[in-house]
Amino acid sequence: MEPLTVEQGELARQSYRIGRDAFERGRYRESIERLQQAVELAGRNSILGGQAQVWLVSAFEALEKREEAIALCEAITRHPHDTTRKEANRLLYILKAPRLKIRPEWRTEIPDLTRLDEGERASVPYARPTKKRSTPRRKPQPEPEPIDLSQVNTRDNGFVWVGILAIALLLGGLLWFGI
Repeated sequence: MEPLTVEQGELARQSYRIGRDAFERGRYRESIERLQQAVELAGRNSILGGQAQVWLVSAFEALEKREEAIALCEAITRHPHDTTRKEANRLLYILKAPRLKIRPEWRTEIPDLTRLDEGERASVPYARPTKKRSTPRRKPQPEPEPIDLSQVNTRDNGFVWVGILAIALLLGGLLWFGI
């Protein structure tokens, strides 16, 4: 394959970025189109082409096209670049892992409240209102009373001085004897 021109390389990088951003926003079909375009422009065996193919595997899996994801991932495991091969092997291990069975009683259904109108939302427990509330104001805390230092009992703190003196003597003895 002949080397890419500057324009082709820039188009490939741009398609890759757009495809990756579309994937992160949940637009998987658009992501697949852009990433396939990036692979075609950059070439399957280039570093950018390998990265785009790894993202393609994830996009296929997100659209529940597991067979296509596994087939592409198996092809990427023979990619010339080491990091791309390692990533493909890691993804292939995840894709081929057995699916765990989940009991229906273990699941918690999350209702979709975006399509409810305002009247219906009021009847749904824990539904958030569409209007934002302002943050509640905190009550000012009273300042603590100042402490009268003449009333603090300092005679009971003599044990602290005895402890400091004992530690100093112990350290001095260790230094004196070179231990």
